[in-house]
Amino acid sequence: MKSISLICYLLPLALVFCTGSQAATTVIKAGHVLDVASGKWQKDQLIFIDDERITDIQPASSVIPDKVTIIDLSGQYILPGLMDMHTHLMSYLDKDFYAGLFQSPHRAVIGGVVNAEKTLRAGFTAVRDVGSSDYMDVALRNSINAGEVPGPRIAAAGPALGITGGHCDDNALNHSFKSKADGVADGPWAVREMVRKNVKYGVDLIKFCATGGVFSKGTKVGMRQYTLEEMKAIVDEAHTHGKIVAAHAHGTEGIKFAIQAGVDSIEHASFLDKETIMLAKNMGTSFSMDIYNTEYTLSKGAENGVPEENINKERQVGERQRESFTMAVQAGAKMVFGSDAAIYP
Repeated sequence: MKSISLICYLLPLALVFCTGSQAATTVIKAGHVLDVASGKWQKDQLIFIDDERITDIQPASSVIPDKVTIIDLSGQYILPGLMDMHTHLMSYLDKDFYAGLFQSPHRAVIGGVVNAEKTLRAGFTAVRDVGSSDYMDVALRNSINAGEVPGPRIAAAGPALGITGGHCDDNALNHSFKSKADGVADGPWAVREMVRKNVKYGVDLIKFCATGGVFSKGTKVGMRQYTLEEMKAIVDEAHTHGKIVAAHAHGTEGIKFAIQAGVDSIEHASFLDKETIMLAKNMGTSFSMDIYNTEYTLSKGAENGVPEENINKERQVGERQRESFTMAVQAGAKMVFGSDAAIYP
């Protein structure tokens, strides 16, 4: 029953934190609180919250001040809000792989509103949205911050940078449609300009594609995209503006180039070797490895209209990525949790 109690806790507390609806001071009567430093449960505690921030945790025998809001979760297990460092909240809710070609992009924004609330209710109070066209994620972030819709705190990347024809481009249609993703930029000065544009329109971080990927058309999943010079230009410009940088990178060479360029995190990191892991440790680079979506892609991909080309690429990546994950953890590399939602529900 512990898991049921935990879920019961997460729903009200996540909404308390992120909708701005509570009084100035709130006290939560907690049956058990997870001490993240020791990994142990602390029994019968009081959690004090002032202006949406936890200010103190005391034993249940402590005095509760007058005129505070009390939430009684004496029978529940409580842990801090979770963080997901790799999400794509903007998505079409019908799961059709080609929905974006036939539906209004505004449907993706509506999907983002729905997904944001689902994410919050699952206990995630902070996420990074690492790639969204037309600054949809920035708009959703602003709406959540204004208390207009419920959702987690969002660090928004806006349009991800990518080379022409690369993983972060739109490659599904033939040349007559002249389709091009918002973040496409080629060459050192063009990528600097794109970083500046993203900063202008309010992003919190910069995302770029350093290699091919699973769900793009015509890209090789491990092949490097962008030169080292271009990657250095992206990172230098982003860091100049005080923005961290996340690099989508499956293949070993692309991962190494991105780390050498100074990125803050590698997303996916499927094909690691010992040398690359040590390079990441020396540079302080974090790995965000979404190792739990392979089963969904392989079991539901065809049903959702995912082409065989992309399903085959997932077959190439899935097991190898898990081996890389194990190597990185055993080597003591910096790891963060990333789900790659909504690649899977």
